[in-house]
Amino acid sequence: MKQRILIALVALVTTWASASTNYTLSVIADRPDAIYKQGETVTFKIKLLLDKQPVDGAQVSWIISKDGVPPTTNGKVKLAGGCATVTGKLDEPGFLLCRAGFVGPEKLSRTTLGGAAVDPLKIKPSMPVPADFDEFWAAQKKKLAAVPVNPRLAPVKSLVKDVDCFDLQADCIGAPVSGYFAKPAGAKPKSLPAILTVHGAGVNSSNLGGSAGWAQKGLLALDINAHGIPNGKPAEFYANLRNGELKGYPTRGRESRETVYFLSMFLRLVRALDFLAAQPEWDGRTVVVQGSSQGGFQSLVAAGLDPRVTFFAAGVPAGCDHTGFKAGRVNGWPKFIATGETPPPSVVEAVRYFDAVNFITRSKAAGIVTVGFIDTTCPPSSVYAAYNAIPGRKRIHIDVAAGHTNTPKAIEAMRNAILAHVEAMKKK
Repeated sequence: MKQRILIALVALVTTWASASTNYTLSVIADRPDAIYKQGETVTFKIKLLLDKQPVDGAQVSWIISKDGVPPTTNGKVKLAGGCATVTGKLDEPGFLLCRAGFVGPEKLSRTTLGGAAVDPLKIKPSMPVPADFDEFWAAQKKKLAAVPVNPRLAPVKSLVKDVDCFDLQADCIGAPVSGYFAKPAGAKPKSLPAILTVHGAGVNSSNLGGSAGWAQKGLLALDINAHGIPNGKPAEFYANLRNGELKGYPTRGRESRETVYFLSMFLRLVRALDFLAAQPEWDGRTVVVQGSSQGGFQSLVAAGLDPRVTFFAAGVPAGCDHTGFKAGRVNGWPKFIATGETPPPSVVEAVRYFDAVNFITRSKAAGIVTVGFIDTTCPPSSVYAAYNAIPGRKRIHIDVAAGHTNTPKAIEAMRNAILAHVEAMKKK
């Protein structure tokens, strides 16, 4: 008898131990491109699988918002054959974000997002460009011009054949430009286009591989870190800065346009281009700026701040439409104004001078932007506010199911667009 009980207990434990938890929850719009017109019903399909098989009868909670802000609708739905649908609608240009959640056995949980665009090409900036925007930035550039570039180049070991690489330090206002510069060995004078690559949020060294890779393709290439800090230090060095001196930098100084942290970062963009334009190998025509997230922010800013820029590639750009709340929309990273916050008027006024939307209206460059429809860091409504303000030739690469990332297809689209621009400029 005891042996039969023991066998039964072992079988029960084995069943528990082998119970699969491989649940997959997904939400997708019912149109492949997930693009709708104002007033149209948007249908989201919710699907729950266990080991790739439909889960019947499960209950899923859902909430649909205007790209993360009110108004919202919510509810719970019981799945039939592992599927259910929920609907939403938007009577203005913008985005709907559907968040679904499932709680299974042993409180196992899954959450996921689905997004849909509603007339996204009609999204407009939340506020106009400040009347003295150009005057303010012209004054900042004048201050910078009074500071000699004073470049210091220290050779570093190249990661690729026939490419010369250097650590660059160049004087600026505040922290210096700090980056890795690379160029094809033996390049002739006035023969090469130039590219500046810039970084996303965080505190890190410049990327030698990035600049060397572009140099291998025949460009003068400079990759700069975001903060003007030394390159090639141990990880602990950057961690200490990240947790100390540079902690919380994204919203630092938001009370005044003179103290916003990004002021010196943006001036370093101009100074980096000063350096590239002074190189004898530069062709005198072509300047590309590329980056993603905070780097996308910088790419849009550089294109508007410096007329030498002929092309920009801005992946899932941050820094767009800081005052989105004025139009009832979500604000983009760095969220100078937090969702639901009633900010002091001084903050609202100051951050307008650091909005990629306003910079890009001044640009004559062509460019490519990438966007993810379920990006909650740099929400698609903020990205489109900037994209729609671009006056020059442009295209947008859409990843319906992507969050805050550049998919392989997005990376390929930006790289191909840059190379196509370089080739086109050679024919001019």
